[in-house]
Amino acid sequence: MFSQTMMKKLMAVLMVAGLVGGLTACNTFAGAGKDVQRGGEAVTDAARDVQNSY
Repeated sequence: MFSQTMMKKLMAVLMVAGLVGGLTACNTFAGAGKDVQRGGEAVTDAARDVQNSY
């Protein structure tokens, strides 16, 4: 099937692809977290506005 050299190259390519995919996912989750945080801040501000209007 595969020679040992080809297996090592394949493993190296897969590891690099996994690393790149992982870094991309980290950025995506960080961005989603910021979006959720901004949404929470908007709800808090709206609640504060309603509370201050009474």
